[in-house]
Amino acid sequence: MNLNITFRHMEHTPALDTLIREKSERFMKWFGENTKVHWICWREGIDHCSEVTVNSGHDKYFAKAHADDLYKTFDLIIQKIQNQMK
Repeated sequence: MNLNITFRHMEHTPALDTLIREKSERFMKWFGENTKVHWICWREGIDHCSEVTVNSGHDKYFAKAHADDLYKTFDLIIQKIQNQMK
């Protein structure tokens, strides 16, 4: 899996990096080892935002989430990608 993580207007901490890597492991299980994943995390006022682009070669998925907690956005994105797969 090729993982790229970008943080805008916020600090890139090892804990966030580890959590994003763990969440991204699901994409590798679903789409295979040649999956490319790009996460972008940022703040808009008091909201935390995340978006992810998953490219598995033949399929491309995109999800974006806003919440009061950055960790919630990760779970929302996973749910959105799962819904797109159905």
